[in-house]
Amino acid sequence: MSSFRKAVEARDPEAMAAALAENVVFRSPVAFRPYPGKAITAAILRGVLRVFEDFRYVRELTGGEGRDHALVFEARIGDVRVEGCDFLHLDDDGLIDEFTVMVRPLSAAQALSEAMAAQFPQIQREALN
Repeated sequence: MSSFRKAVEARDPEAMAAALAENVVFRSPVAFRPYPGKAITAAILRGVLRVFEDFRYVRELTGGEGRDHALVFEARIGDVRVEGCDFLHLDDDGLIDEFTVMVRPLSAAQALSEAMAAQFPQIQREALN
């Protein structure tokens, strides 16, 4: 888990993608349907890097025999403060196969939804490459 956290903190999209399993499922805090697959998940994470400012993890929790992790974060989208958590599950190879994000408060979820909607055409193009 430390490799993914370090990749995020370094804002290194290639290292972030390397921590993902091919069959990873990403669950967004603002979209109902999950996004299956490494390509789309990596593209979404690159979009998040473009949207979040002053991102930092503030706490890490581990459970489930070391395969379940919760990374609590703080960030900004413009003037909106965001608090959230990345819930991650690791497969037998130590790669992330489940990635769920939650954010609060409602104003942060709304700002994230708007910002990511603006990113989505680029995310879709990146996922196809």
